[in-house]
Formats: sequence, structure tokens, C-alpha cells
Amino acid sequence: LYDPANDSAGVDRLALLTELRHGIDAGELRLVYMPKVALGSGRVLGMEALVRWQHPVRGLLTPGVFIPHAERTGLIGALTLEVLDQALAQTARWIAAGTATRVAVNLSARNLLDRGLPTAVDERLRRFGVPADLLELEITESTIMADPARALVVLEELAAMGIHLTIDDFGTGYSSLAYLKRLPVTTLKIDREFVDGLGQDPHDSAIVAAVIALARALELNVVAEGVETEEQQRLLRLLDCDELQGFLISKPLPVDVFEATFLTRS
Repeated sequence: LYDPANDSAGVDRLALLTELRHGIDAGELRLVYMPKVALGSGRVLGMEALVRWQHPVRGLLTPGVFIPHAERTGLIGALTLEVLDQALAQTARWIAAGTATRVAVNLSARNLLDRGLPTAVDERLRRFGVPADLLELEITESTIMADPARALVVLEELAAMGIHLTIDDFGTGYSSLAYLKRLPVTTLKIDREFVDGLGQDPHDSAIVAAVIALARALELNVVAEGVETEEQQRLLRLLDCDELQGFLISKPLPVDVFEATFLTRS
């Protein structure tokens, strides 16, 4: 028999979703920025916008606490649009200050299956006056494979607008190379799981080398994420990786700290 006392997790989840819906409307979401730098010169080429939730009672919450719940409901759509609004508004301010650089925003499977997404993104680019080539959208392999045919239509519309598309966490999903060659993406991001073993695990090193070679053959840019050591950076340079992202360069930073640390010298 059902006993509410044994379902506290369900009650907590529903409460969290209700609070998140209110939090989006109340402006409780915050963005932090993590730089992507050129492996050769160290120049900042862009940044990834990552969301945090400034909960009025629980404090600052990381995405792992609330994003999975939002993805199981229609709430992820509103959350993603709020992140886009904040990221593009900030990019518009950087354009006005002469320090604009490309900003990346993550998409979920539900976002990618929304045929209205390209129109919503285009409307926001026009509203904030941000050129499409300053926006990058990151999609995981598993997100694409949820419905490849439908996702391809949405991705092609976004690419036709001039938006950069990136496959995030490459190597951890189950994507087919037959789909990869058809996707209008510009970048592959090597998952941190493989970068972490560089120089220690020969299998990880072989996978990283293979992904970089694949990206070269497909004329794609390649980014290594989760870079934390000088040795990893050295090996990635030897393997001819284009960009890196990780704690070796910087943890995610609030906008004012990011500006002072990177944009004034990029």
C-alpha cells in the first residue's frame, strides 16, 4: 500500500520544481563563465555560460541539483530561454564595451526537440543585437540520439542562422558516425573522462588522439575539457588540439571576476 512517509523524495522533488518555476520568474538564476583558450597562444576565444540557482533558503545550487528534475518536465524550456536571455544580454554589454567574445550555452534533449527553438533563439539575437556567430550552442551526443532525425532539422535551422554548434562530452554517448558526418556542427569537445587519463592511461591517450584525428579529417575544431594539469596541456599541444577548458585555466567565475581576469587581456 502507498504510504506518503515512504515517498519523501517525490514530495521534495515536486517542491523543488515549484520553487524553481518561481525562481526563474523571480530572477534567481545566476550565470558564471568558464573561459575557452587557444592552446598555442593562450588567448581567450570564448566562454561557456553555466547556470547556478541562488535559492533563497538553500543558498547557491549547482546544476546537478535542479537540471535533471527540470529536464524531466517542460520546465527546462523556460530555464534554457532564461539562460539565453542572460547570456545574450551580457554579450550585448561586452559588444558595447569592445570586449565581445563568443558565448556558449548548453541545450538539453527537450530543447533540441522543440521545433520552435530556432525562432526563439533568432528573436533573442535580434532583440539584444548580438551577431549569430557570437553564440555557440552545446549539445551532448545522448541529446542528439534521443531523436536524431528531428534533432537534425532543428540543428540545420540553427546552423543556417550562423550559430556555432558543438558536440559536448564527445566519446561518452552512443552516436553513430553516420549521423556525425551529417550534423552541421563546427566543434567537438573531448570529455573530461578521457582528458583526465592523458599520460597515465594509454587507452585514454589513444581515444583523445583518435578524436583529434577524426576532428581534423572532418574539418572540425576540437576542444579538450576538464584540463587540470600542465602535463595534460603539454600532451594536448603535441596532439594538435585547438582549445582547452578546465581548472588549469580557471574555474567558472562570476561575470565581474571573469571580465577583470580575462576580457581585459584577451
